[in-house]
Amino acid sequence: MTRTVYVNGDYLPETEAKVSIFDRGFLMADAVYEVTSVLGGKLIDFEGHAVRLKRSLDELDMAEPCTKEELLEIHRKLVELNGIDEGLVYLQVTRGSDGDRDFVFPAADTKPTIVLFTQNKPGLADSAAAKVGAKIISIEDIRWGRRDIKTVQLLYPSMGKMMAKKAGADDAWMIEDGHVTEGTSNNAYFVKDGVIVTRPLSNDILHGITRKAVLRMAEEAQLKVEERLFTIDEAKAADEAFTTSASAFVMPVVEIDGVALGDGTPGPIAKRLREIYLEESIKAAV
Repeated sequence: MTRTVYVNGDYLPETEAKVSIFDRGFLMADAVYEVTSVLGGKLIDFEGHAVRLKRSLDELDMAEPCTKEELLEIHRKLVELNGIDEGLVYLQVTRGSDGDRDFVFPAADTKPTIVLFTQNKPGLADSAAAKVGAKIISIEDIRWGRRDIKTVQLLYPSMGKMMAKKAGADDAWMIEDGHVTEGTSNNAYFVKDGVIVTRPLSNDILHGITRKAVLRMAEEAQLKVEERLFTIDEAKAADEAFTTSASAFVMPVVEIDGVALGDGTPGPIAKRLREIYLEESIKAAV
């Protein structure tokens, strides 16, 4: 089945979708993105993603391509047109093109490029991977200094995923100045003696929408949370660990650099937070 996608105001078959070869997203990775999950045909945490998108655009002095209300309508229409019950909506906004390549930004009135497409993911909520947990390796973090902006500069995270795959693992956590920053496409946490530990917000990590929701839910469940720097050795000595992201929700971690956590199965706090997150998010979905 050919998907219907959205490109600059038009709903098109994916085989007919085109952008300029001079688009700065293609030439310079001068673009930002968001991924919103769909469960039961509804959007999970859309408001949070819309707010973060605007922040990313503002930080890069990039024009908004449409209003939040228009963006919501586009998301909903693509979900409907593609019959998505469980899956993802990918959104990308670039600085556009003025018809040639230049390091200097194009004129301020250059229209941004906006592209959206869906991905059908049956079983997204009832994930087999979440039931067994993820194996993690640690790698050096050599990304740029503004990881809080959700840009499409994803080459190194992609390389990190491949390093993990080559090592027989599922993902990688990145290390900078002796401390864990985050996973290749997720925020990182460990649990020790009932306390959830995760790195505090800064320019060093993505301000995860799922992270924000899960930490709020953890506190509402009267779980203790510490936002501080931590080392990979602390995580290896933990009782359990997990990651959060918009596409995997809460994913238990059962092994780090070959060291099993706890009994090597998903821990109780990670499993409980996943249950709470899915339950509450589905209720609030739009």
